[in-house]
Amino acid sequence: LEKAKAAGLDLSKIHSVASFFVSRVDTEIDKRLDAIGSDEAKAAKGKSALANARLAYEAYEEVFSSDRWAALDKAQANKQRPLWASTGVKDPSLKDTLYVDDLVAPNTVNTMPEATLDAVADHGEITGNTVAGGYDQARADLDAIKKLGISYDDVVQVLEDEGVEKFEASWNDLLKSTEAELSRLAPSEG
Repeated sequence: LEKAKAAGLDLSKIHSVASFFVSRVDTEIDKRLDAIGSDEAKAAKGKSALANARLAYEAYEEVFSSDRWAALDKAQANKQRPLWASTGVKDPSLKDTLYVDDLVAPNTVNTMPEATLDAVADHGEITGNTVAGGYDQARADLDAIKKLGISYDDVVQVLEDEGVEKFEASWNDLLKSTEAELSRLAPSEG
């Protein structure tokens, strides 16, 4: 945005989101907690994804309350919005609306699979901002997995690597299908 401003562009026309994959964090960490199997590990299950998202939102609040942002805000810039992705709950022992009900905050976007959308419409509990104010608990939840020997940095690196691999595969599939369709539609030579 600062480069766009310096180039004289209209910042009010620039919109963006920063995607945070939610359920994948719990899936990976809970798998590691299951391998540990202690009572402490069982108690830590299903908490890391929300903790991760809440701390991301805390960082969002810090960035957009800074002097640096104030200068962009004066120039009519739009805040980059946190987008909660992968919000379908994979663990049947958790509430099926967990990653929606517990991630309500101003300026966020929640993309959800149809089953989760149906569950939220049926029995979701949207009660206002459920993110702000939960930052100390989020830190405590991530500290609990650290004490159990689970490296948060390793988890997010594994998830990033897997995510990049999946997106690359999807991109390559899209390119192949586009090339095939273009070849099919191209006038034949001869």
